[in-house]
Amino acid sequence: MAEKTKNQVVTAVSILFFLTICIWIWVKKPVDYSDSERRELAQLPELSWDTAISGELMEEFDSYSVDQFPMRDAFRSLKAFFVFDVLRQRDNNGIYLKDGYASKLEYPIQESSLDRAADRFSYLYDKYLAGTESRVYFSIIPDKNYFLAAESGYPALDYDLLMDRMKEKTEFMTYIDLTETLTLQNYYRTDTHWRQETLIPAAKKLAAGMDVELTGEYEVKTLDQPFYGVYCGQAALPIEPDTLAYLTNEILETCVVYDYENDRTCPVYDMEKAYGKDPYEMFLSGSLPLVTITNPVAETDRELILFRDSFGSSMAPLLVSGYRKITLVDIRYLHPDLLERYIEFDGQDVLFLYSTLVLNHSETLK
Repeated sequence: MAEKTKNQVVTAVSILFFLTICIWIWVKKPVDYSDSERRELAQLPELSWDTAISGELMEEFDSYSVDQFPMRDAFRSLKAFFVFDVLRQRDNNGIYLKDGYASKLEYPIQESSLDRAADRFSYLYDKYLAGTESRVYFSIIPDKNYFLAAESGYPALDYDLLMDRMKEKTEFMTYIDLTETLTLQNYYRTDTHWRQETLIPAAKKLAAGMDVELTGEYEVKTLDQPFYGVYCGQAALPIEPDTLAYLTNEILETCVVYDYENDRTCPVYDMEKAYGKDPYEMFLSGSLPLVTITNPVAETDRELILFRDSFGSSMAPLLVSGYRKITLVDIRYLHPDLLERYIEFDGQDVLFLYSTLVLNHSETLK
């Protein structure tokens, strides 16, 4: 009898817990955005006959239930603790921790993606640059796993293969190798990106490869708040935050930045975004499709067109002293066919600067 009573109590508590969670999900106000995960959260799907018959409604509701689960961040942290400290697994949601650095597993090489990236670059070259006097360069930014994964026993890309394959397929560009100028310390511990205040050697290597002289000293300024990179939320573990610093000088303070998408001028360093959801977006206001930086005190007429991903936002300011104008193009958000509306390609330096993360997932390139 005691056993039967215990089973009834367990069953009743389980049903009560389940009903409470269901009611909570239905009545709680949906959250639009997860600050910890840096992404939009699924919203309650609209009921329709077509979505119900196709099964789409239940798929969307399943995503909604997971994203809007009560106390979601607390349960994610509990799960991460259990995975790392109880099960002793080496990663959680593909995020691993090593020597104070958090990183996301990037494996294996997607050779078809590398070929697609090379094809997109070839298309741009053939359409706009072939037959002009432009000097065209290419450089690859290794992601943090280049320095961290293999030596820590985690699956890693064959970076030599990746770089050799890209160079082979882009022989129309002069390659500039950045790997000798970078170490793990060039990257944030909690984020994907590199630290601008450590990039002067890499900037000088790019400039030397393009036969450009960089001038001027920099002042390092540090934000007065901690920087919790994207991996803090994805790992769902308490990780010591980074600090976010940037380099400035009189030249950068006189530059004029124009954002074509929003038809506005903005500073090189966007302080509003520095204290927003993703502080790294302070560099040239984040991943905008088309941006120009004009240097009014330049001692040269040379111009640079920089095809880039988000890593280029923090590198471009360090190249400003060598150019009168830098145009940043992000073909993840702007189709190459539209460039002729904004840019006349004729004699500029052209640099394709891309991280291995984008090259290995080039479906993001238009």
